[in-house]
Amino acid sequence: MWPSASLSLRALCCFASSSSSSLLLSPALWLSHHFLLSSLSSNPRPFPLMQSSTAEPHPFSSSPLASSSRGKGRGFGSRDDRSPHGGKGGIDRIDALGRLLTRILRHQALELKLDMRSDGYVRVHDLLMLNVMTLAKVPLRSHSVDEVKEAVRRDNKQRFGLLEENGELLIRANQGHTISIISSESLLQPILSVDELVCVHGTYKKNLESILQFGLKRMARLHVHFSCGLPTDGQIISGMRRDVNVLVFLNVRKALEEDMKLYISDNKVILTEGFNGVVPVKFFEKIETWPGRQPIPFQS
Repeated sequence: MWPSASLSLRALCCFASSSSSSLLLSPALWLSHHFLLSSLSSNPRPFPLMQSSTAEPHPFSSSPLASSSRGKGRGFGSRDDRSPHGGKGGIDRIDALGRLLTRILRHQALELKLDMRSDGYVRVHDLLMLNVMTLAKVPLRSHSVDEVKEAVRRDNKQRFGLLEENGELLIRANQGHTISIISSESLLQPILSVDELVCVHGTYKKNLESILQFGLKRMARLHVHFSCGLPTDGQIISGMRRDVNVLVFLNVRKALEEDMKLYISDNKVILTEGFNGVVPVKFFEKIETWPGRQPIPFQS
């Protein structure tokens, strides 16, 4: 037996219940065992290669103002599914605009002195007056209103909302904020009944031990994010990264019964502040591997 497999299997066999003769596995050990066996069966090398973790390049502006909030929310180290490159290795002007709009509307509006409402809307006219640069090296103020509309139209996760009000065009990010001025009640629609609602949070096996100890935390954002379906569901647009390997399902009925406030955004992301920014483990309905859909044992 190879050293890595032998070590893992010895670890799995070292804990037995004092009240039962059956072998008990902690969720973390079970998951390690599951992924180890999957890896060995699909790639039988004595010494599997280690995967290196490389930092993502900064996807936004080189302007000090536009990059000063680096690390807030999911923007830090996140994988955006929008490619930053246009034809012939260049950077697409509209794509770069959309990325900067996401950054500003989710995280930087107040520090850039934008007049943001509690529902997240700002005037497009004010936005286009900012002295910041996109990754395509295009000043934001050189973009037109039509280009802003095109950036919104192109966004495949429907991150933005547009609103015409009193002759002015307003724009907002539909979810993902770290700005404290945002009101959940103003930004989002409340969920008041279950109606067979699927509510699932995608994560990674490396995070599971912490999640089972402390619950799901909103981190720097205002909400914990859930998807209303699985990554392969065609109608699911946003709310989960495509490369997750663990799914945490929320018991929506129990959450509502215990007065946890749940909301849904315009782009169908389910959001909650939980209790003091945390969704406790007792509200987890089930946990599964993805895409294998194997149940992961846990104690609520």
